Amino acid sequence: MNLYPAIDLMEGKAVRLKQGKRGEATVFGDPLELARKWRDLGAEYLHVVDLDAAFDGCTRELELLEKLVAEFDGCVELGGGIRTEEDVRRRMDIGISVCIIGSAACEHPELVARACALYPDRIVVGIDAKDGMAAVHGWVDVTNRRASDLALEMKGYGVKRIIYTDVARDGMMQGPNIGQVRDMVQKTGMLITGSGGVSRMEDLTALKEAGCEGAILGRALYEGAIDLKKAIEMLGGDNNEF
Repeated sequence: MNLYPAIDLMEGKAVRLKQGKRGEATVFGDPLELARKWRDLGAEYLHVVDLDAAFDGCTRELELLEKLVAEFDGCVELGGGIRTEEDVRRRMDIGISVCIIGSAACEHPELVARACALYPDRIVVGIDAKDGMAAVHGWVDVTNRRASDLALEMKGYGVKRIIYTDVARDGMMQGPNIGQVRDMVQKTGMLITGSGGVSRMEDLTALKEAGCEGAILGRALYEGAIDLKKAIEMLGGDNNEF
């Protein structure tokens, strides 16, 4: 099972939000120091979200992101504000390994199709959901599309992995929605990365048993509820081609 320590960037700092709310950010420090820390503890993957780009539609962090890639020296996947082919290209050009397309996948699926054609096996789609229904625009708008149906559409364009986030659980330390995650795994047959609510080792075990290829670790790492080195020793193992 792959473990993805998360770094959310806002105004050059590493922060964590509760349920994606911009006004409820906790600052956790220097993202470069954190990238080095997670790498030293054995992480092979780093999950980064550019919150400024996600909220404002344009990134101000390309220089910092390039330094982050060099500091981590592993696979860095990036999401947040990726809405055009040019957005994808600019991020790939600075060394990002995998681009995560979120709300744009639901609203402009042709972007996913083109991006997959340009960068095979380097495009992941992030699906945020509430009660199994896809949500967009920072989780404000819940659509009438089932998350699993959206995932299957993306599969048709060449996407192999979905990052599935339960918006009611993210940043709340209440545990992931195992039932919904298992449903995504079974209905899509895709690689599913669980995200949102992971707060203890038992949550990681439950996600693995539900069929997830991996899990994103956020607040639980920063608050010491999960020991990354121990988690990698117990559950780590690469079953992902990215």
